[in-house]
Amino acid sequence: MNANMLLFALGPTEIILILVVVLLLFGGRKIPELMKGIGQGMKEFKKASRAAEEEDTSKDSEKEK
Repeated sequence: MNANMLLFALGPTEIILILVVVLLLFGGRKIPELMKGIGQGMKEFKKASRAAEEEDTSKDSEKEK
């Protein structure tokens, strides 16, 4: 197997350990706020990438005319 694949191969024990550390660092009340912020960021990123894609598509169609 590739060395990079082994680096990112997480088992159930590692995932549980990571979740416990995150819970200890941020606390139970901050995690939903953190996830909400991540979700909003992803939504904005998708919206911007769609807008850029549509802009590229419209430029290509104008060049064809």
